[in-house]
Amino acid sequence: MNKLVEVAGRCSRCEVLPSQVMSPGKLYLWFPLGHSLHKTLSYLRQAGHEPQLLEDGQCLVTTLDQTGSQDFTIALANTLTRKELKDAQVLLMTSNGTPQLKDFHRVTSLQQFITLSQSGWLLEMMAAERLTTHFQPIVQAQDTSQIFAQEALMRGVDQDGCLVFPDRMLSLADDADLLFQLDLAARRSAIREASRHRMQDHLFINFIPTAIYDPAYCLRSTIGAIDAAGIPHEKVVFEVVESAQSADISHLKNILSFYQTAGFQVALDDLGSGYSSLNLIHQLRPNFIKLDMELTRNVHQDPYKALIAEKLLELAQGLNIPAIAEGIESVEELNWVRDRGATFVQGYLIGKPTAAPISATPCFSAS
Repeated sequence: MNKLVEVAGRCSRCEVLPSQVMSPGKLYLWFPLGHSLHKTLSYLRQAGHEPQLLEDGQCLVTTLDQTGSQDFTIALANTLTRKELKDAQVLLMTSNGTPQLKDFHRVTSLQQFITLSQSGWLLEMMAAERLTTHFQPIVQAQDTSQIFAQEALMRGVDQDGCLVFPDRMLSLADDADLLFQLDLAARRSAIREASRHRMQDHLFINFIPTAIYDPAYCLRSTIGAIDAAGIPHEKVVFEVVESAQSADISHLKNILSFYQTAGFQVALDDLGSGYSSLNLIHQLRPNFIKLDMELTRNVHQDPYKALIAEKLLELAQGLNIPAIAEGIESVEELNWVRDRGATFVQGYLIGKPTAAPISATPCFSAS
């Protein structure tokens, strides 16, 4: 499981999909607690397996075949608690012999192993390059007919041609340790589709900080794709996703510094949604900030939201950082953020995400 094919010149963490998800072989399972081991041992015996208990008394070994692997993982997930699944460690050996030191980088949690075994549809989608991009316009607040940028939004396409929305893909990728590959594939799709549509507006590309190990190494293929597409660096804005949840601020600063040094711009997303997002402004020095859509929703009717949003827009103006109000769905919301200094707006009132970038939007005059 999770065996990576090394390809010269490619990052085996970001650019290579697991080549074996659930292949026949010997499965080694380590449990930190005895009762977890004995529950698993009891299940395996009842299911007709003949597990071995190694001499250390903490490791079980069982043979896994191709035909019953799906039922095996489902039953094991129902046998143990979620905490036990996270704490147990597994290693699948597809060749003869016992694990050697060189094999232990492939050890993973039992929870991750089970999730990856059930993620064949996502792996197949990425392998077949069936990730695509929809675009949502970001427009001037004072004249909504003037498009400033397009935000690239990841979409998947299943085998029947139906769209798969990002929440489902991201949730599975996070549990299966596939965020590195999915995030890179989404970035490449955004660049490819923007180039295909000959887009002239600024391009906002989302990225997940925790899906990048070393920016100088992990992001070189992204920059290579931008250069190959002939998109000017200053037209590309990398938008931080889940910034408030990023525990390693120094790592995030390194990524943004790498982008800005290369001539790109960066945006801090969802301002007002997390406990630490306000503090990130002075640490990260973004080129743009985006007000969270939950904050702008019905802001004209909610005095609590109104006071917070007004102060954030005031802060942005004081720091000379263009502010983008997300999630605008009514003329009343638009007028409220426009009157209080939002530079740009984005939302369903302006335009919904579409496969081809919208080239013109309605002009909503202030009431």
